[in-house]
Amino acid sequence: MLYHAYELQRSWLHSASALASIGAEMLSNPAHPVNFMTPAGSRGLGTIASSALEVFAHASASYGKPAWNIESVSVDGQVDPVIEAIEVNRPFGGLKRFQRAGLAEDAPSLLIVAPMSGHYATLLRGTVERMLQNYRVYVTDWADARTVPLSDGRFDLDDYMDYVIAFLEHIGPGANVMAVCQPSVPVFAATAIMNRDSHPCTPKTLTMMGGPIDTRCSPTSVNDLAMERPIEWFRHTVIATVPMQYRGAGRRVYPGFMQLAGFMSMNLGNHMMSHYEMFKHLTVGDDESAQATKDFYDEYRSVCDMTAEFYLQTVEEVFQTHALPNGTFVHRGKRIDLGDITQTALLAIEGERDDISGLGQTKAALDLTPHLAANKKRYYMAEGAGHYGIFNGSRWREKIAPVVEDFIARHG
Repeated sequence: MLYHAYELQRSWLHSASALASIGAEMLSNPAHPVNFMTPAGSRGLGTIASSALEVFAHASASYGKPAWNIESVSVDGQVDPVIEAIEVNRPFGGLKRFQRAGLAEDAPSLLIVAPMSGHYATLLRGTVERMLQNYRVYVTDWADARTVPLSDGRFDLDDYMDYVIAFLEHIGPGANVMAVCQPSVPVFAATAIMNRDSHPCTPKTLTMMGGPIDTRCSPTSVNDLAMERPIEWFRHTVIATVPMQYRGAGRRVYPGFMQLAGFMSMNLGNHMMSHYEMFKHLTVGDDESAQATKDFYDEYRSVCDMTAEFYLQTVEEVFQTHALPNGTFVHRGKRIDLGDITQTALLAIEGERDDISGLGQTKAALDLTPHLAANKKRYYMAEGAGHYGIFNGSRWREKIAPVVEDFIARHG
């Protein structure tokens, strides 16, 4: 019923969005009579109404999977085209490769593991663009669970780690890994497995950014929500069944729209102010600033579903029982010992103002690897950065990315 109610609401809003968009276009026409009601040079009533309708149309529109749209990158004033290719295609996620034309043949490889937390991997577009300057970049392109047929089986944390290891095997020896937010836990665990087994494709370095390694450190509202209720509450309240019109019909999922609603409600005041600022930009003709806000929300509101087993296992193991820092995290029935990490250098990055993964949660990884040499560990706290500012925006490009590059150069 939950998913069906959402689909009904989405249909209504889609129609309302289309009507609002048509109205905005009509009222923005300078030849429209309503724009003659004010003195020359001032903004007419039609422009104000058009701006309001445009904001509503954008806020209520439906969003699918965004395109990467990384066609070129600029390095030292030279613009190089970017080649995008699908390297591996598996039911619950593939591996994409991005490479700029002017990159040296011996450039290092970097696997960026995107979050499977309700958003598409394209949320890391800015991350990929920046790292393309010096690396052959691979990205995990996770699938929307509602598009995966039931015949393809289940997908949980064990499968997630298996996918990461398989992707590293495809890339080959000598790769570096960057885990952004949620994947820090399973990638950290997969790294321990590969170190334990002396796997030839064990990553040279692992950078964890804003990851919930130990959520007991500076718990945020996200952590508090997970701790307030038993796992059965999540199982019976937020898990839904994919409707018949999708390829994954019948699959039990944690819907992306639920995740989005949660994130929006956490900072509702900020989101409302962002849309009000967009309205003001439109009324004064500042289309560039308004478009920047639109671009952000185009990506932010593009959401996808997670399999129920993956979501519930993540809530229980990562946020409730703290299995990884407590030493009880298992993969295929075998306990993972973080003390096995002796080869992969670790970089932990946190944002000073991160309201999703609090300070200390990622840094905890460095204390959980007692057998890794101290000179192979580094911690960096990005001053003034929120959660998304760690991997997107000017602070990421100018201050954080150079730290990652320096770390990889030293240990990669």
